[in-house]
Amino acid sequence: MKKKVLIDMIKLRDYEDLPVDAIFTSGPALNGLRTIREEATFEFTCRRCEDAPCISVCPADALEKEASGRVIRNVNLCVRCKSCIMICPFGTLMDDLFEIKPRDRIFDLNDEKDLEAFIRACPEETVTLYEGEEDPGEHIYRLNDRVCVKELVWNQ
Repeated sequence: MKKKVLIDMIKLRDYEDLPVDAIFTSGPALNGLRTIREEATFEFTCRRCEDAPCISVCPADALEKEASGRVIRNVNLCVRCKSCIMICPFGTLMDDLFEIKPRDRIFDLNDEKDLEAFIRACPEETVTLYEGEEDPGEHIYRLNDRVCVKELVWNQ
């Protein structure tokens, strides 16, 4: 079984500013390249509000809702005004999700050297290698083939 990366979103919330982030490229980036933490936040943390005030407040029309109810951000349209962060009634969006990190602080999880460097650069115990599968009982969910996320998922 191939090891996966386990990103503990619960522990990461204790850090006001995370100086690094990661990407996982698999297919075309039609709406720009989003980071793993952004993907995980919109997939597992977002409450998927029916009226989605984050979408209506966006001056650049960069946010939209998929048929599943998941909100996605077109990074090519986003002007990083942070209006969505301010209006989110649950505070699930974090300031540093939309900050552009220098290239040497973004790690590609498809590259073994980058993967190891990402784990070392993250706060202790927040990103680890994981041999298991999705385990909702332990709050571990599969984001993609290579990444699992530990998060308290909102279930409506």
